[in-house]
Order: sequence, then C-alpha cells, then structure tokens
Amino acid sequence: MTATVSKKRAWTVAPAPVDSPEAVALWREYYVDVADRYRLLHFNRRSTPAELEAELADSSGDDLVPPQGLLLLGRYGGEPAACAGLRAYGPGVVELKRVFVRPAWRGTGGGACLLAAVDEVARGMGAKRIVLDTRLDLVEARALYVKHGYAEIPAYNDGEYAEVWYGKDV
Repeated sequence: MTATVSKKRAWTVAPAPVDSPEAVALWREYYVDVADRYRLLHFNRRSTPAELEAELADSSGDDLVPPQGLLLLGRYGGEPAACAGLRAYGPGVVELKRVFVRPAWRGTGGGACLLAAVDEVARGMGAKRIVLDTRLDLVEARALYVKHGYAEIPAYNDGEYAEVWYGKDV
C-alpha cells in the first residue's frame, strides 16, 4: 500500500497495533484536534487536560484489533503522519473510525492514500460497504469523504457527536 507523492517522499500505509507508541501518539493528537475544535465552536474554549484524559480513557481502540477491526498507520517519508481504523459493524459492513492526518502533512495526499488502503482492507475483511459518522464542523473530512465516493446516508447510530453519516460500497 504505497502511493508516491513526489520523487523524494512517498506515503505508505500499513497495519499497526493500536497500542504502539506511534498509534497512541496519533490517536492523542487526533483527539486533541477534534475535541478542541468542538469545544471552541460550542463553548469558546479548548479542552482541559482532565477532559481529554477522561475521554481518551473511554476510547481504548479495542474495536480496532483483528479480527474485528484494524488500525492503519500512514507514514510520509517514513514519519508517522496519519491513521485510520476499521471495525466490523454488521454483516458485510465495516465502520471507518479515527481518520486523521497530522496538520504538517495535510495537503500531501495522505487522506487519499489512507482511504485507498481502507477500501482494500475493507474488501479483505469481506465488507461490501463502509459507513462512518462525523460532525458537521469537520468540513475538511467531509469533503475528503465525498471526493472519495462516500455519500450521505440516513443515521445508523446515535453517537453523541454524530451529526452526519456517510456510506460507500466497496
């Protein structure tokens, strides 16, 4: 799973344990990013360390461990720079979770590489469909999903932060 972005650097995407130091660091950075965006939008403040630690403790990633799921780690020029997870959701359906590209690497093709790898892994898991939920304020993520074939679908869950749902056949 490799996509070349330039002659000097390339994105690579490969499975990684959810408890690896690189995955843990990416998950923390992802969570700070989305939690702060939410709190700035709704409460005009950033997340407190106590809020982040409590929320991270509730999000172990155990659902992204084979055989029911998988975490993909994206590297740009060898540096850990992105992640995406898949978890079994139902017969022939997987759910996309934790899609994140570190800000320094946004715009270099990492999101596209992650989603191409997600499609491949989903098919390998026997999935015919990928679903996800997200928030309305995450406009960059929503644009990425639509660009890569996802379309809005009716709500399939009642997640606390779920405001819009997408699906894609693979």
